[in-house]
Amino acid sequence: SHFQALKEELLPRFIEFKPFDYHYIKKENILFPYLEEVWSNYRPLQVMWSLHDDIRRTLKEVIGLLEDPSTEWLDFNPILGKYYSLVFRMIQKEDIIIFPVATETVSDESWHEMHLQSFEYPFPFIETPVIPQEEKQEEQAKDNVLAEPGRFVAETGNMSLEQVLLVFNHLPVDITVVDENDRVLFFNKPKDRFFPRSPAIVGRSVNNCHPPESVHIVEEIVETFRKGERDTAMLWIELKRRFILIQYFALRNEVGEYRGVMEVSQDATDIRKLEGQRRLLNWE
Repeated sequence: SHFQALKEELLPRFIEFKPFDYHYIKKENILFPYLEEVWSNYRPLQVMWSLHDDIRRTLKEVIGLLEDPSTEWLDFNPILGKYYSLVFRMIQKEDIIIFPVATETVSDESWHEMHLQSFEYPFPFIETPVIPQEEKQEEQAKDNVLAEPGRFVAETGNMSLEQVLLVFNHLPVDITVVDENDRVLFFNKPKDRFFPRSPAIVGRSVNNCHPPESVHIVEEIVETFRKGERDTAMLWIELKRRFILIQYFALRNEVGEYRGVMEVSQDATDIRKLEGQRRLLNWE
């Protein structure tokens, strides 16, 4: 039928929209933390994050319908309209409200910092901007702070701070550490991080680092740890056809005082497939 041919034409076009999600990721992980610092009421940002998630879900639904041979036009048309409406209204909210107000309230220095952090993520639908040489040097200087004199010393050994950072960034897990006041202290930067993080989240309330739909789960975990009722929690999700294990560990000092929580996430897809034993090295 004509619609079946149209579906084949539309599918790759909608798949091309998927990388645009990085635009929303940048807003959530770079812009929003800065706005939270200068806006007394940042509830609208949480609403906007929810709308981002609506757009993500709807695009996934659109692609699913286009991939399904049994989908008819009457099934597809309402979802297509919903996706268009969500994206168009989001552009309006950005152009008419959030970006103009942000321009008036965020300092030039903060915009400069956000610009540099934006290079952590791809630039969909535009050519990747070139970082001026002086800005590259500025970023490298920040990265090299841990290479300054100083060592991490413990009963079990000692390393330079540079080595500590290398260890964190080569662990096959995403790590985010939150202090006892629910503020983000640190996150590592493994090669393939699946939960986006930006330096802008450091110092941010952990409640603002998660989508509104799931923040209540994080709040419950943190409060349960704080009360001393539990020391670990575990969740798992399917993300981009991968099995992601998310673990939370209460951080307590020698006398048992609560000092924060560590979130550790890893792709356990291949681990789940392991069977038997392997005692000999095999590079395959």
